[in-house]
Amino acid sequence: MFLVNSRAIIERIVNGTLEIVVQTRDKAGEAKKIELPGGRIEQYESLTQALIREVKEETGLDVVEIEGEDTRVDTTGIDPEFHVECIRPFGAYQTLKGPFDSVGVYFRCKVQGELLSSGDDTKYPRWISVNELRRLMDDEPLQFSNVDRAGIMFYLKSLK
Repeated sequence: MFLVNSRAIIERIVNGTLEIVVQTRDKAGEAKKIELPGGRIEQYESLTQALIREVKEETGLDVVEIEGEDTRVDTTGIDPEFHVECIRPFGAYQTLKGPFDSVGVYFRCKVQGELLSSGDDTKYPRWISVNELRRLMDDEPLQFSNVDRAGIMFYLKSLK
């Protein structure tokens, strides 16, 4: 199985403190892990369309700004039978070992709206400070989803 994902690093600043949204995966038969919002891209869905859809489904929030969106180009109008999107994400990942092969991209973004108490196969979406995120990662990295562990480490490294 090969999967393609679009994932969100949703940021805000409250009283001078940088916060992001995390949630807990709540899918039958899977371990409960802390993760970032996001998920699989549907066939011929753009990376940004998938990001917006997944954030809404899982958190109830509306994406209003995506870092890198200004770099987006597509080939719509050149060949009516073939369209391609190219965009600069915050980061990209590929699994190198595990039960399934996947690639995906992370986008830093801003949102508006109120968090749901639970979403599509998720529960407890919440804002946490980046300092708390760093502490949780240092204390017990295995509490994070396998894919997002690397994405969060990459994000935290970018803030230093």
